[in-house]
Amino acid sequence: MKATRLLARTALFTASLLTIPSAQAQQPAGFTRTDLQRHDLSVGGREAVQVRVDIAPDKAFGRHTHPGEEIIYVLAGTLEYDVDGRPPARLKAGDVLFIPAGTVHAARNVGDVTASELATYIVEKDKPLLTLVK
Repeated sequence: MKATRLLARTALFTASLLTIPSAQAQQPAGFTRTDLQRHDLSVGGREAVQVRVDIAPDKAFGRHTHPGEEIIYVLAGTLEYDVDGRPPARLKAGDVLFIPAGTVHAARNVGDVTASELATYIVEKDKPLLTLVK
């Protein structure tokens, strides 16, 4: 019994070590993404995902889309959003932004401190949360 527990703990520890580098590799330098919650919705095939994103000064996240709506609340700093079909929007702590499903957009920290946003996505399940656009 003790050997089985030890083997299980060793396997879990090894698996967690293997996932750390891959999770970090998916985030560009200057960005920290913290997944807060993910829940199925009452509407079939949809889920809500909530993420905190911290962006270092003068860093930008390139053009991308989501398979659903994104609702942004700026927690700290100043961020500039470039949303296709709209003039650039500069938001500071307390400001909000709605990005329709599939709309190409990008974000940049235009301040001199780390900026943070709370991003809530209402998206299709089983699709990548983010798709980069060239």
